[in-house]
Amino acid sequence: MAYGILLLLLGGLLLANICMGSVTIPLEGIFRFIKGEALSQVEANILFQIRLPRALSAAILGGALGLSGYLLQTFFHNPIAGPFVLGISSGAKLTVALVMVFLLGQAVKVSSAALILSAFFGAFLSMGFVLLMAKAVDKMSMLIVSGVMIGYICSAITDFVVTFADDADIVNLHNWSKGSFSGMSWENVSVMAVVVFVSTVCVLFLAKPIGAFGLGEGYARAMGVDVGRLKVALVLLSSILAACITAFAGPVSFVGIAVPHLVKQLFGTTKPLIMIPATFLGGSVFCLFCDLLARTIFAPTELSISTVTAVFGAPVVIIVLLRKKER
Repeated sequence: MAYGILLLLLGGLLLANICMGSVTIPLEGIFRFIKGEALSQVEANILFQIRLPRALSAAILGGALGLSGYLLQTFFHNPIAGPFVLGISSGAKLTVALVMVFLLGQAVKVSSAALILSAFFGAFLSMGFVLLMAKAVDKMSMLIVSGVMIGYICSAITDFVVTFADDADIVNLHNWSKGSFSGMSWENVSVMAVVVFVSTVCVLFLAKPIGAFGLGEGYARAMGVDVGRLKVALVLLSSILAACITAFAGPVSFVGIAVPHLVKQLFGTTKPLIMIPATFLGGSVFCLFCDLLARTIFAPTELSISTVTAVFGAPVVIIVLLRKKER
């Protein structure tokens, strides 16, 4: 039932994102195209060059973001851990911005693979710093504060680099640095789809050990789980997913924190075999909905995706904190 709700929302929002915009493409036109009738040249260009790649990117990257947040919450046993809050997205943003500024300044085209690799390097460095802080501090609240400080430092350096960039292409980094699904190409979609699919399959294979780890390290060891290897896998997979999102869309806030909790409430379970695909679907639905609002609510002006996700995601985090305090 719950999966059906998410799939219906996913399908409906995909259609809405394709049809709605400054130029409306009628739903009947989409159905006629599916039956074999041709669209007008303008509609075809808008559909296949702009809206469909963007909608698919929002669905893929939104799912990856939700899943990355779920892995980090499992790893740290903290309900408000996420790639944005822990500074992992900001670290990835910094290295991507530096690579793009350098390569574009040399008139070199930046490939999708280069973006992901540079983002992974930044995400992994930030994650390493967070892990060092986790050993140095006793309270998880201090770890979150450390992550937020990492995020501020990386964001400040990124903004400095983007502000003083001269080239017109580099100046466009400003929109990316605030978070946006605009400007996606089919090459971007194909690369992110492969990376996210492989990572998600790997996470699914770890569902059983993740379930044991969620009940405590002692219990996981008693069940025969190699906790050390599992932790390494969780760090690598969450970093890869966070890096993929940041490389293409920039930092997107609160999705990684809010979606796992919303999905948990919807399904009424914490079983990883259910939570992993459900969190992915939930992240896709959340980002498609927020991107639709970002494009249309003040059209033709477009909001950054993080602005909209913060409006809907931040209250979820506040509710989680209040519930935790009550317990």
